[in-house]
Amino acid sequence: MPTNSSRQHILQSIAAASQRRLACIDTAEVGAEIIYKAIEPDAVTCFKNELEAISGQFILCENSVDLFDKLKVVLLEKGISTLFCRDSSIANNLAITNINYCNDEVEFINMEAGITECEFLVARTGSVLISSASPSGRQMNVFPPIHFVIANVSQLVDYPEDALVAIQKKYNHSLPSIISTITGPSRTADIEKTLVLGAHGPKEFIVLLSKV
Repeated sequence: MPTNSSRQHILQSIAAASQRRLACIDTAEVGAEIIYKAIEPDAVTCFKNELEAISGQFILCENSVDLFDKLKVVLLEKGISTLFCRDSSIANNLAITNINYCNDEVEFINMEAGITECEFLVARTGSVLISSASPSGRQMNVFPPIHFVIANVSQLVDYPEDALVAIQKKYNHSLPSIISTITGPSRTADIEKTLVLGAHGPKEFIVLLSKV
């Protein structure tokens, strides 16, 4: 019947297109050479330069105590009175440093800024690898107008593939449901090709890195 004939013709056309597509695929093995520029002069400086190149902010700290002391100074400079924090380990350090914080979900919508940890930092791209396993949850990576991330130099890796290997080792066969990267503050140039920060997430993205 005409209907069956038409259906058969469509299926044959799809099969033929699939074969043509497969014939065009280059099956040559990809070389093992690194596709990124070298890490120069060192991983910390490279991360700093790459993050600042995409409008992120970077603060290098001597240790954990110095980190929260410098965080307190930044909050005063920016006029931020309270940080929203869901991570109890971070909250303990905020309390020790006399930094006001809140974890009341009623205040979530009205937060001035939020603070979280991360999984890893990627030096070559200035990216921060995050996952849903964080005590802060998923929302804290996209909702705060100003997003502070704290990390240790032991979490710094050279390239994106190094971060993926590291997180696989960390969680073994129980990977978090979401693994993603943040590369600078939210931005878009959809309207008249004008760069706008904070369009779909944090307007400011600040990483504080402790050396030890």
